[in-house]
Amino acid sequence: MKVKAKNPGMGVEMPKKTCNDVHCPFHGELKLHGKVFIGKVIKRNPHKTINVEWPRINYIEKYERYSKKRSRVKAHNPECIDAKEGDTVKIIETRPISKTKTFVVVGVEQ
Repeated sequence: MKVKAKNPGMGVEMPKKTCNDVHCPFHGELKLHGKVFIGKVIKRNPHKTINVEWPRINYIEKYERYSKKRSRVKAHNPECIDAKEGDTVKIIETRPISKTKTFVVVGVEQ
């Protein structure tokens, strides 16, 4: 069965590779909506899952100072993108894919 690639929008470029992944926003039937983040891949699992982390700064009013925090989420890594550890990736929110995965990787930043 040949799947026609589609552009999901949201300013995302199409990958050069193809895949047969159902949860791929380009070659499957997954729709994108919600928040967009850019972060670094810190861990990669064999089940098409990656952990993405990005720093953020939090202001504490009582002390009039800033504290550094980080956010970590699990994201689906389609075969056509195949992000590695240490890559900077762009992830977009989607419907829940599993118990902990609600994001999907849509591109690797240079």
